[in-house]
Amino acid sequence: MYIGYTADLRSRFREHNQGLSQATRHRQPFDLVYYEAFKAKKDAVVRERMIKQYKQGYTNLKKRISASLEPRKWGEESPDTILNQESR
Repeated sequence: MYIGYTADLRSRFREHNQGLSQATRHRQPFDLVYYEAFKAKKDAVVRERMIKQYKQGYTNLKKRISASLEPRKWGEESPDTILNQESR
């Protein structure tokens, strides 16, 4: 998991996947599975610091992300099936 802040998420994500960031070059390719947006840079910096410095903040975030990526247990119909029926 990579934690950082940027003013341009698309550009920064592309840099990481192209190996242009020395810190993450050895861990590519990346998949974007979660991000938080802030109006003020200072708020983003505070949040990044909180996640990186406090183990509980990091652990809780990692659990939330992992839980959101687990396959859902649906009934007979999957969300894709339902969406496809609604678009007809």
